[in-house]
Amino acid sequence: MRESGEPESGEPDRWPGAGGPPFDPERFRREGRVVIDWIADYWASLPAQRVLSDVEPGEIAARLPAAAPETPESLAAVLGDLERIIVPGLTHWQHPGFFAYFPANASGPSILGELLSAGLGIQGMLWTTSPAATELEGIVVDWLRQLLGLPDRFRLGGDGGGMIQDSASSGLLCCLVAARERAAASGTGPCLVYASADAHSSVVKGAKIAGFPPAAIRRIDTDSAGRLRPDLLEAAMRDDAAAGRVPCFVVATVGTTARGAIDPVAAIGTIARRYGAWLHVDAAWAGTAAICSELRPMIVDGAELADSWGTNPHKSMLVNFDCHCLWIASRQTLATALTTKPDYLRTAVGDTGAVVDYSDWQVPLGRRFRALKLWMVLRMIGAEALRQRVRDQVAWTAEFADIVAADPAFEILSPPSLALVTFALRAGDEATTELLARVNRAGSVFLSHARVGGRHAIRLAVGGTLTSRADVLGAWGVIAAAAADPVLMSKARGRPAGER
Repeated sequence: MRESGEPESGEPDRWPGAGGPPFDPERFRREGRVVIDWIADYWASLPAQRVLSDVEPGEIAARLPAAAPETPESLAAVLGDLERIIVPGLTHWQHPGFFAYFPANASGPSILGELLSAGLGIQGMLWTTSPAATELEGIVVDWLRQLLGLPDRFRLGGDGGGMIQDSASSGLLCCLVAARERAAASGTGPCLVYASADAHSSVVKGAKIAGFPPAAIRRIDTDSAGRLRPDLLEAAMRDDAAAGRVPCFVVATVGTTARGAIDPVAAIGTIARRYGAWLHVDAAWAGTAAICSELRPMIVDGAELADSWGTNPHKSMLVNFDCHCLWIASRQTLATALTTKPDYLRTAVGDTGAVVDYSDWQVPLGRRFRALKLWMVLRMIGAEALRQRVRDQVAWTAEFADIVAADPAFEILSPPSLALVTFALRAGDEATTELLARVNRAGSVFLSHARVGGRHAIRLAVGGTLTSRADVLGAWGVIAAAAADPVLMSKARGRPAGER
């Protein structure tokens, strides 16, 4: 990767010091080209990098100064330290061998959209503070709603609407607060939250932040496929209501983290309505796959019963983090729960109700212009290409799973769910744990783990921007080679290598 040299004029390659302009268009133009080149070179270098950083704790901090510089330094010096100190301490999420957690991918159009957002430097907290930011967000989120096949109750211009939050955790928290306020207005008992035992940790964290005590959180058991059991939910809500408690908030997960399980949303929604509880559908990972018509039914089934529904284009849709699209059926309920409008934030047009002030739909006041990157991805890449990516990744994952299932040393712990599969060594948890550690230490791929049916499972999640079928099959090559090591297998059996 290249570094910046001194400008052709011979003047120092640095921004002016005290008294100088903090933005010089010509210098920015010159240095901006250098930074764009650096990013392009970084992406080109990724296949040759280790995916997972192997630095020791404190190693990066020890190489950094203890205090900030008093005088300006050149871009060349900063980029030099970026390559020398920072890059070796990164885990490369855009690496084609990154299969851990869920993807947090990006693309050229999305990065350019982020650059434009930073370059414009606007605050979109109110409609008045940048009308185009608010109106573009409403339009582009509704484009996505239509592509996903979500119901009209979430459409722009109705009682509901959509917005972009930073993450699914923030979106869920906002809905929790709205549900709590709605329930408090109509009930007198303690409010309760319900989610499956495999629901994302953001449910418990959000409930804690929203003021729900631990005893108010009900974790409902799942079936053998990891899906929330509606019969157990019904029983819990019935018993709570009979005891004077208020069923307040139910989370249905479309694509759990451990194994991609899809809760029966329609059945859950029917129960939630019976008890007046808010239904939130957490489709953070799996939701964007609904752009494919053949996958849509299992993802959006029951969405017409939801009070809120959210997904992350920053996971598998080539929009870089952070970008969570959240749709709500009653924007007034959300705004009433979250708005605090001091006089200095009130505007004439805002008071009429004719426009949306998105700051009323979120925790912070300030808002970045996130809609630009989603807009640019949808326009410059297009829905057809995004659909094909999803279909390819689902097919590659199924092919990988078939190969794993054919190896007698392995077993599939949960069948492929879209682009996620979990598996383990038949030799047991200790062997599986050691295998995963060896695979990740090798450096060419990175996988993560989960508990599936009480077993220690290896997760492979396909979705990286640069990941191809060859990379997925290459991951199996690394796994199989590590599993064939006699030291590993003997360790799993508790005897020295070579002993029979």
